[in-house]
Amino acid sequence: MIVSVVLLLVSLGGVVLSMSSPVWSDAILIAGPCAVASIVILFSETRKWRTRQAASAGRLIVIDGSNVMYWRDGTPRVECVQDVVNHLKKQGFHLGVMFDANAGYLFSGEYRDDKAMSRLLNLPLENVMVVPKGTPADPYILNAARDMGAVILTNDRFRDWADDFPEVHRPGHLIKGEYRQGELWFDFATDEIAQQAA
Repeated sequence: MIVSVVLLLVSLGGVVLSMSSPVWSDAILIAGPCAVASIVILFSETRKWRTRQAASAGRLIVIDGSNVMYWRDGTPRVECVQDVVNHLKKQGFHLGVMFDANAGYLFSGEYRDDKAMSRLLNLPLENVMVVPKGTPADPYILNAARDMGAVILTNDRFRDWADDFPEVHRPGHLIKGEYRQGELWFDFATDEIAQQAA
């Protein structure tokens, strides 16, 4: 990250120099794009750093959207996922949500892609995924959680995937949830997240 900051400062210096003296005006052709590139790189590195920090603090959750949308009364409702996302965001969690390809059909009668789901959930596009048609979301969810060091919010036990993902047997890796008397409830008791969510 230090290299990105230095590159940004040098590039901005070049921009200022090119604008202050006609002799150096051509330097804008190099300094300008370098400044823009360094801002993009710095932003990307900052996001990665925040993700690593969130993972080390146990604040990353992958939500099994296709499971959560059945929590209220067994009827698929995107509102259940919206409630969960809003609640966990208020608690300071960093979220990713994944859906089976048919999720949109189940609650609205039409296909909903990543962009449509991200708008419904008020999450950045990169935090939402609708898996390709014909493939289950389970391996995507399990791989994402493994790659990010995240826990998974679901009532699924992923028994069919336990050989490839033995972490599903680790207490606290799969967090259950439901509505109890109209209020959301999460089983954080088996994980260190319990202290942070309280």
